[in-house]
Parts: sequence; structure tokens; C-alpha cells
Amino acid sequence: MRKPLSVAVAQPRCVAFDVRSNVVAHGEAIRAAAARVVVFPEMSLTGYHVEAAPVVPDDQRLAPLVEACAESGTLALVGAPVPGPRIGILAVDGEGARVAYGKVYLHGSETVHFVPGEPAVIDVDGWRLGLAVCRDTGVPEHAARTAALGIDGYVAGVVHADHEAEVHGERARRVAADHGVWVATAAYAGPTGGGFVRTSGRSGIWSADGGLVAEAGPLPGEVVRAVFST
Repeated sequence: MRKPLSVAVAQPRCVAFDVRSNVVAHGEAIRAAAARVVVFPEMSLTGYHVEAAPVVPDDQRLAPLVEACAESGTLALVGAPVPGPRIGILAVDGEGARVAYGKVYLHGSETVHFVPGEPAVIDVDGWRLGLAVCRDTGVPEHAARTAALGIDGYVAGVVHADHEAEVHGERARRVAADHGVWVATAAYAGPTGGGFVRTSGRSGIWSADGGLVAEAGPLPGEVVRAVFST
């Protein structure tokens, strides 16, 4: 029997381009979450700055993050520019980090700085989690292509302006309705780059029937969790 999976969404305070400081904030969120999986916003290690240098998996600045994951038995899905270059998700655990995903549906200035990735799934304790970054969640074809790989959940890191707080739920409910899977969305709270002076917060987790199970508030530093079950 597959065990339930504890998943958290985190919205740590972000310092532009300061990977070291942001790693510390991520480690604090991981320890506070007490979850098997912790999902972070888009480009959470650098802020949403398309000109930020890629973060390589063996970057020594990630060591405190690896340590936090080792202590808590957590897999952290961390947003960062990664080699490619892509807008990526780093999968970090107690053994180290690896690039797990690159954003598929780029837009605006992203297309100048990055190349698109492909749909991807990560397996955690028998749960298959489809990965997404921001605009991916607004393109039904992305969820469909990811679901075709076989998924139990769809997890995303995003950045939205403060007036777009309802977008997370609208998209999550659509994915749940179309594919019958759990959805977890980690959103920025507080300022970040790319013109996002005020962001939405309101990271959330929705069950496979589309019901809201957990939701953070609008402030940086909040973490909420839920348990995926069959």
C-alpha cells in the first residue's frame, strides 16, 4: 500500500540575486514545514530576474539547503535559473541537488534569456508528481501532456501580482477536474523582480476533487501543508 504523502507549499522572503540568503530562508521553510515534499515559487533562489546567472546543481551555496533536507527527510522542489539555460526546478534532498524540470511555456523576455523544457514527472515514495512553472499552469495542454506521463499530483512554483491571487485556485481546480489529481502551487509573497513589486502570496493545495485543503496568507515567510491520500 502506498502511504499518504505530506506536501507543503512555501513562500519565503526573497532577496534579489542573493542565493546565499535565499538558501537560508528556504532551509527555515523546510524545517518549519515538516513535510516530505516542499514546493517553492518560480526562481525562488534568485527572485524573478531573467538576467540571473544559472544555479548549477553542485553549487556549494546549496549546501545548507541539502543539510536541511537531510535533517528533515524532505525533497525540496526549488525554483531557479538552471543550465540550458532554463527556468528550472531543482530537486534537492539530503544527497544533493539535480535539475528536475525546465519551464515549457516561456513568454515575454523569458524567450530571449531561456530555452523551453519538456513535461516531466518526479517519483516520491510511489507518488508521481507532475512539475510545472507559472505560465505552464495556465496552458491546459501542459497539464494534459504531463498527465499523459502518469501522475497523481501536479505541483508548481509561480509568481503572480497581488491582484491575481485568484488565479492559483482557478487553474488548480481546472487541473483537478480535468485529470483527477492533487494540485500544489507555491507563489511568491512580497516583492521580487520583473516588475512584481507586490505579489499575491496565497500559496495553496487542492485535493483531487478540486477542494481547497490548505492556503497561505499574503505575507512572506508563510508555509502550509496537507497530506495527499488516495
